[in-house]
Amino acid sequence: MKTFIATFSMTWRTLLARKVRSFLTILGVVIGVAGVIIIISLGAGAQSLVLGQITKLGSNLVGVLPGKSNDSGPPAAVFGVQIKTLTLSDVAAIRDIGNAPNVTDVAAFVRGNTTVIGNGESIDTSFTATDGSYPRVQNVEMESGEFFSDDQANSGANVIVLGYDVATAIFPNGGAIGNIVKIKSSGNSGGSIPFRVIGIQKKMGTVAFQNQDDQVFIPFSIGQRQILGIDYVQFIRAKVNDTANVKSTISDIQNTLRRQHRIGGNDDDDFSVRDLADAIKVLTSITDVLRMFLGLMAGISLIVGGIGIMNIMLVTVTERTREIGLRKALGATRKQIQNQFLFEAIILTSLGGLVGIVFGSIVSFLISIGAQYAGYDWSFIISPFAIIISVGVSVLIGLIFGIFPALKAAKLDPIDALRYE
Repeated sequence: MKTFIATFSMTWRTLLARKVRSFLTILGVVIGVAGVIIIISLGAGAQSLVLGQITKLGSNLVGVLPGKSNDSGPPAAVFGVQIKTLTLSDVAAIRDIGNAPNVTDVAAFVRGNTTVIGNGESIDTSFTATDGSYPRVQNVEMESGEFFSDDQANSGANVIVLGYDVATAIFPNGGAIGNIVKIKSSGNSGGSIPFRVIGIQKKMGTVAFQNQDDQVFIPFSIGQRQILGIDYVQFIRAKVNDTANVKSTISDIQNTLRRQHRIGGNDDDDFSVRDLADAIKVLTSITDVLRMFLGLMAGISLIVGGIGIMNIMLVTVTERTREIGLRKALGATRKQIQNQFLFEAIILTSLGGLVGIVFGSIVSFLISIGAQYAGYDWSFIISPFAIIISVGVSVLIGLIFGIFPALKAAKLDPIDALRYE
């Protein structure tokens, strides 16, 4: 024990005598360990964000997207590919209680970007064109006024509901209800379409990665035909009466749409039906792959840091050849010499690991604060597993890359070492 303490004390004094070199030596390990901590923390934060955003929609929602997808990936529509396989007749078929008895409400959607003009103001925002069941499907509450009805949506009434931020931007002094705003049309008609404001949605923040307050809501037929100039539905959401009935409802909707689209036998679906659990599974698998890839990149930097430590230790052995010879001449054993240099490598990498953990934690915390300031439900998560792995890997790197320099120092002949210039 006394020998160990003496060796450790000597090693520590040696490292303190070369502060700048010691710091530069551990820099690669610091960056590598900090990278591992940041990546694991950001991955956990991103997954908490994904789960939080999706669960805000409710556990009893079923989404229908156009285009085929496999079990391990999202439909092509998620990536912005235009697929025209869903129509309003599909929405009506899902709404039919004989086809999907556990569905309580169904909402059709098309979305796009536009410019809203009113009260002397003009702002760029996005619009959601839907029907009167939207508030019931999405659990939306109104700040003032009311949402448009199914009759208004189906007849194409020129009424509009403003998101909270849009209403505040255009009517900073209030009084939006009953006023007229205009939306620029990108459809065949061109020009601007006037709408009467009948409601303002209560402030909701970001849900499903979309700022619900920075958009406007208009009747489906106007958004579909007059503004976008299309004749298909971009996506559908159905609300199920009970979470326990979600899986059976997915099967009902799939069977209904296969009949609607005349898909027979073993032919693939031209649509995708997913529930909340499926969406979480897909998004989690994507974030897991990204975390693994970035973790490998951080691992490479750890290996590079280990190689740097080995090179510096080899230089140190050369510089201290006479010291090694003197210690051997005074009775130091090969094992004591070997342990001294091995301890130096382990201490260096351990210090690098600890500094990397602190640095990585600080950076992760600052990122989480920035994300929360931007309005995202980002959790600051530092996994104990990540810390244990980082410290363990650091010590292991010290052992692996410190063995060769330590063996080289231990094998030096004391007479040759004393003669070394």
